[in-house]
Amino acid sequence: MFDVTSGYVNYHVIDLPPVITLAVFGGVLGSLYNFFLDKVLRLYNVINEKGRTYRLLLAATVSVCTSCCLFGLPWLAACKPCPADSREACPSIGRSGNFKKFQCPMHNYNDLASLFFNTNDDTIRNLYSNGTDHEFHITSILVFFIASYFLGIFSYGLALPSGLFVPVILTGAAYGRLVGMLIGSQSTLDHGLFAVLGSAALLGGSMRMTVSVCVVILELTNNLLMLPLVMLVLIISKTVADAFNANVYDLLVKLKGFPFLEGHAEPYMRQLSVSDVVTGPLQTFNGIEKVGRIVDILKATGHNGFPVVDEPPFSDTPLLYGLVLRSHLLVLLRKKEFISSSTASASDASKHFSPEDFAKRGSGKHDRIEDIELTAEELEMFVDLHPFTNTSPYTVVETMSLAKALILFREVGLRHLLVLPKTSKRAPVVGILTRHDFMPEHVLGLHPYLFKSRWKKVRFGKTAFSNFF
Repeated sequence: MFDVTSGYVNYHVIDLPPVITLAVFGGVLGSLYNFFLDKVLRLYNVINEKGRTYRLLLAATVSVCTSCCLFGLPWLAACKPCPADSREACPSIGRSGNFKKFQCPMHNYNDLASLFFNTNDDTIRNLYSNGTDHEFHITSILVFFIASYFLGIFSYGLALPSGLFVPVILTGAAYGRLVGMLIGSQSTLDHGLFAVLGSAALLGGSMRMTVSVCVVILELTNNLLMLPLVMLVLIISKTVADAFNANVYDLLVKLKGFPFLEGHAEPYMRQLSVSDVVTGPLQTFNGIEKVGRIVDILKATGHNGFPVVDEPPFSDTPLLYGLVLRSHLLVLLRKKEFISSSTASASDASKHFSPEDFAKRGSGKHDRIEDIELTAEELEMFVDLHPFTNTSPYTVVETMSLAKALILFREVGLRHLLVLPKTSKRAPVVGILTRHDFMPEHVLGLHPYLFKSRWKKVRFGKTAFSNFF
């Protein structure tokens, strides 16, 4: 896409200090980008919760402010005469081009307007282009960098199509150009190459991806000779940014409230057993349960799975039969395949259902208990849950390490994990674990003393590097 530096790239040891400086400050700017984006999105969430009208007004307000910046800021830049050795028309005609006339006379161009009034792809290509060290004034690059940095933050999260990747590449290209103009005299590198490295630095500082970003940058520029410099910039910028906050995608997952589980167990989890995080009253169903009780529990809770326990006369002692899903219970209530007594039915109720009845619905098409209408007579009837129960759910003993349970839960991809008692004198099931029960916020909320434990300090304590800054 940006095949602009495919020529031979030559760099020496003397070029490393400017490149390292660019990477360090790129990591700082990337972490600040994430910090500001988190604060702005929290504000947007408060506004968006007020309704669709507020969402549209917010998008319109930011759009108007963006347009005012794009049309107003180029007036601050002075006109520059067209370069005599230009390989394209000056001033440019049409949407693309590196020389926008704006308010300038003939044979002159406005360098800041050339950056603002192009598409993102053309602007990035212009900034990446080699042999253009004198086409942009340092003040114009500084204004464009500040504007794109903050406009990218305020544009994300609105009710309009916007992203993070290309705006960060664009902002990073302006940042690299700016660094090249400030300290490029100490290096033999072209300003266009500084722009490419600036994009890599800001991507590494914001998104913390190394290998994938390295491949993307090399594919965009079609130059394998830049691999060592891009690798160095990405490693340094990511390391610096990691000392301040998490990557932008982790912040977004946390902001949306998604219970994302890390691939490893936190050290303090080795001190706990699964029984230490089981909370709340456990809701269970009998093998043959009254319809009214099922409806009451479904309305009172938002759980998606319920243990099914057989009691006498179906078993000698209370026995865990399996796990039934909320979606399956709703299908049973909607189909109204009930029985009149609490004794086992001679016929198999599952024959009245097809596999499509229990198929997973698409997004936004789930059944709701409030949409199912039942008469008073139907609420007094019973439903046999045995044919619709998963009789082999994953279970753990209550004394099992929480760290081991987390690895099992995540590696197998479970949604529910039943906790069984250590002795047979208690209820057949003592709890059920879901993804939320493994979240650090939940565990540390139940056991706040772990904040002060030495294991907690090893994992979550501030590093000397972050304290230094």
